[in-house]
Amino acid sequence: MPRTLSARRPSLDAFDRAILAIVQRDNKTPQRTIAEAVNLSAAAVQRRIAAMEDAGVIVRNVAIVDTAALGMAITSIVEVHLTDERSATVDAAKTLFRDAPEVQQCYYVTGGISFVLVIVTSDMAAYEATTRRLFAQNDAVASFRSLIALDRVKAGGELMIPPDRNRA
Repeated sequence: MPRTLSARRPSLDAFDRAILAIVQRDNKTPQRTIAEAVNLSAAAVQRRIAAMEDAGVIVRNVAIVDTAALGMAITSIVEVHLTDERSATVDAAKTLFRDAPEVQQCYYVTGGISFVLVIVTSDMAAYEATTRRLFAQNDAVASFRSLIALDRVKAGGELMIPPDRNRA
């Protein structure tokens, strides 16, 4: 279960940022390898990673799986427009989308639509069943639009680590 980030933004120094850059690429990198790369001891790296996990900076450690290896042939980006933006409507949609295993990413957005979702399914029949369950049979959904991906050019969660702005 991911920890939530406290209201206070944690202070990350250059060592933390360097460690994050490495573990984002491969979270199985041995701590002694990380330590050598950032000029710290392995114990210091271990303490820093634990502290970033406790602070909610590192939310989860996951594996990115090749969709083709699992026969997941359909990736769709879906724009969803709700009937209204009342808190109860939005919260119910967030819960529904969060709990749907086909939904890989979900964003509550501005700009004339309510949500943008990334959905992955095995085939068009499974995708149709998903859209019926999440959208067509949902009275809170006014409309939705699907964009079917032709190629998975890039997938991952690696963030660009900004430099430490507190260093002189």
